[in-house]
Amino acid sequence: MFVDHVKVYVRGGDGGDGMVAFRREKYVPNGGPAGGDGGKGANVVFEVDEGLRTLMDFRYKRIFKADRGTHGMSKNQHGAKAVDLVIPVPPGTVVKDEETGETIADLVEHGQTAIIARGGRGGRGNSRFATPQNPAPELSEKGEPGMERQIILELKVLADVGLVGFPSVGKSTLLSVVSAAKPKIAAYHFTTIVPNLGMVETEDQRSFVMADLPGLIEGASEGVGLGHQFLRHIERTRVIVHVIDMSGMEGRVPYEDYVTINEELKQYNMRLTERPQLIVANKMDMPDAEENLKEFQAKLPEGTKVFPISAISRQGLSNLLFEIADLLEVTPEFPLIDEEEETESENTVLYKHEAQGDEFTITRADDGAYILSGYAIERLFKMTDFSREDSIRRFARQMRGMGIDDALREKGVEHGDTIRLLEFEFEFVD
Repeated sequence: MFVDHVKVYVRGGDGGDGMVAFRREKYVPNGGPAGGDGGKGANVVFEVDEGLRTLMDFRYKRIFKADRGTHGMSKNQHGAKAVDLVIPVPPGTVVKDEETGETIADLVEHGQTAIIARGGRGGRGNSRFATPQNPAPELSEKGEPGMERQIILELKVLADVGLVGFPSVGKSTLLSVVSAAKPKIAAYHFTTIVPNLGMVETEDQRSFVMADLPGLIEGASEGVGLGHQFLRHIERTRVIVHVIDMSGMEGRVPYEDYVTINEELKQYNMRLTERPQLIVANKMDMPDAEENLKEFQAKLPEGTKVFPISAISRQGLSNLLFEIADLLEVTPEFPLIDEEEETESENTVLYKHEAQGDEFTITRADDGAYILSGYAIERLFKMTDFSREDSIRRFARQMRGMGIDDALREKGVEHGDTIRLLEFEFEFVD
């Protein structure tokens, strides 16, 4: 089964907790703090494996959680960093954030990697908090939570040339005679239901990858038929070969077919129209094909080149393959990432500054409680060890420093009102 679109949950590993410890050595009467830091949590990393062809593995496992770092230890021993969780993906995988829709990474080359969810940093041990005013703090941090996100994986096949056209125009037959590919061929519509790839070699030893894509019909860009499901695979191709049934056997008009398919390509993605397109008139061995070809060419702009072929009898294929190879030599790649997102890196992995969101927001619940939320305050809360008095006092100072106390008063909070943060509640004391 060919799988090219899946939704996956990934979570980086939490950082290890810092430790509260003190030196306990003979002949050292006033041992200072000796609690080590926690280790960093593991990242979730995607790595391209050219041996994979589909996203089939993600059908059976859709939750990936990396390991957390080791906790800090006494004698100022830091916890070990967790080993990254490396997940193989096929070449041509595009990773998108489900919530924002932004492209996280575009993975095309074997061995290329991208960090999809970062692990949290380790919490600091009490050695880090020693000051002249407080030389023996009973204070440490818990590990930072790892990043979690829902992502969408899309596979866009890596082909130089894409065959497009209505069902049963002979795309699969053409691919089967110019390459070693063995696509399913039959005399009914939508015989091809998954993209097929084949390596084509010309007589002068030039080679390229050709993809036979499922037949398009009118409305494909809006999801009609199989077109919308597989139009994404045309995005990577540098040259589009538009195959047209010139026999008119099924009562269709070749020129109308040509206009309809081009309109679908335009509607799906305007950049598809930038690619050079070769028009191939197939089934020229059939009756009426010559007459239909003359009518077809008369409606095209003057000078438009059409390649008459018969895939089944292999007529005219050499000229077509030479023209494709010539075009590929002068046609650049078309990046999937928008121009404003392009980076100077040779690879197409995209790293952007990740905005962490508001420090905090205050809302009111139906029961009258004040709800405190936001990236910064929630992260701070999760990294606080509430079993120690020093940590609680530090958390209160940090909240005050962030301006939360004043913001609550502005919202109308009074002494004794309930404040809710994540699943915990506490009273406001003024």
